[in-house]
Amino acid sequence: MKKVIALACLSMLPMTYVAAEGYQVNAQSTKQAGMGHVGVAMKLGAESMHFNPAGLAFMENSIDLSAGVSGVFATAKYKSLTDDYSFETDNKASTPLYLYAGFKIYDNLAAGVMVNTPFGSSIHWGNDWRGSHLIQDISLKAFNIQPTVSWKIMDRLSIGAGLMMEFGNISLNRSLIAPGAMSDLANKLTAGNPALGAMIPQELKQIMAKYDNISAVSVGLKGDAGVRLGYNVGAMFDINEKITIGASYRSKVMARVKEGDVALDYANELELKGLLQKVNGLLGMLPPGTPGVPEKIEVPELDKGTFSAELPLPSVWSVGITYCPTNRWTLSGEVQVIGWGAYDALTVNFNPTEELGEYDINAPKKYKNSCIYRIGGQFAATNRLDVRLGVYLDESPVEKDYLNPETPSMNKLGLTAGLSFRPLTNLSVDVAFSYVSGFDRDGSYTDLDLLKQPRTFGGNYDTVALMPAIGLSYAF
Repeated sequence: MKKVIALACLSMLPMTYVAAEGYQVNAQSTKQAGMGHVGVAMKLGAESMHFNPAGLAFMENSIDLSAGVSGVFATAKYKSLTDDYSFETDNKASTPLYLYAGFKIYDNLAAGVMVNTPFGSSIHWGNDWRGSHLIQDISLKAFNIQPTVSWKIMDRLSIGAGLMMEFGNISLNRSLIAPGAMSDLANKLTAGNPALGAMIPQELKQIMAKYDNISAVSVGLKGDAGVRLGYNVGAMFDINEKITIGASYRSKVMARVKEGDVALDYANELELKGLLQKVNGLLGMLPPGTPGVPEKIEVPELDKGTFSAELPLPSVWSVGITYCPTNRWTLSGEVQVIGWGAYDALTVNFNPTEELGEYDINAPKKYKNSCIYRIGGQFAATNRLDVRLGVYLDESPVEKDYLNPETPSMNKLGLTAGLSFRPLTNLSVDVAFSYVSGFDRDGSYTDLDLLKQPRTFGGNYDTVALMPAIGLSYAF
């Protein structure tokens, strides 16, 4: 049976956005970032369109505008459990953004439109680390445009709904022949076949050793996900003048790359192809059917085709309560249930099917639903200045035996602070800062090596992120 350099378990799309588990992005409002990202039970004007569309109906002004951007400076760390090896990412800053525009139509009816980045991730491990066969680097961007309408059924009760139109793009690189893979292959083959070991010249071993610290061949995937539709609905009710409850639901959306590009990157193409030719010549000298020995090892020509894949953008249930003991104080808490259970496996199909279909991938993920617990407070220090504090706990959706450096997932604690200053009555300048720290965890992930034999890569992972944010809002 023909053997090839395996692409099994090619974890193409998801990576943990360090501010939220899975690849969900928390940063959708600078004001709410300072309060631990609470908002489902708060009347936030135009910004309610994301947190709870029902809140839009409680707009106090005719037009409400809001815009902001965050900087995410995140680092993931890996430590081996068997030796002193350690490594950390070299990530570029991510910049999620948002734009909101709300309009009061009648006293009890409001509408608006928003643009934001509800999902995304970015991580760079490099091509010279031990886990490069699982991930080298990844960038995922998902954008959402959402027209929204909100109706106040009575003075205390409102409902709202928005049509989510989500699209984005993905790029990923990982090793086909990881650092040290060629030397490991030689050791495995010769261990069970002394005759083969005697046939391998020293010169060939030296060439193999060149690739002990760098990926010999990497594969890159890049594609655009077309527009997919979902919905965002919610309800809000004032129990009395001091207490408000709210609930919202954002539906799952299946992002799909229909025709992505595939590229191969060789450290030294001519040398490597010559090396594989010599190795295959040696393999051909062994008796056919020798146990544990492939007939041939080759790099599949995936760059001559395209790929397609789907990625679930999960549903989000949110329930919360807000309490205003005085005119100056606002306290809010909420629970979110993230439908990560929809992400059971990643399937990648290569085209044309008749030539590349044998390399199709079905990589298990086995995500589970998870929760985020949020608490935040706001104090109106003066008529022009508000200060905020918040904290949240974000559960990991990834099981221990499916912990991949593409998703070095763990429970995380976020501490937030922020303030708003109004130089003009209707203009607010908002700033916030978040510190997110992971509870480091051990875990592993199993894929296939060059001989298509199971291999397990495990270790200890930790993450930390700093997130400054700035925003402007204007109402008239």
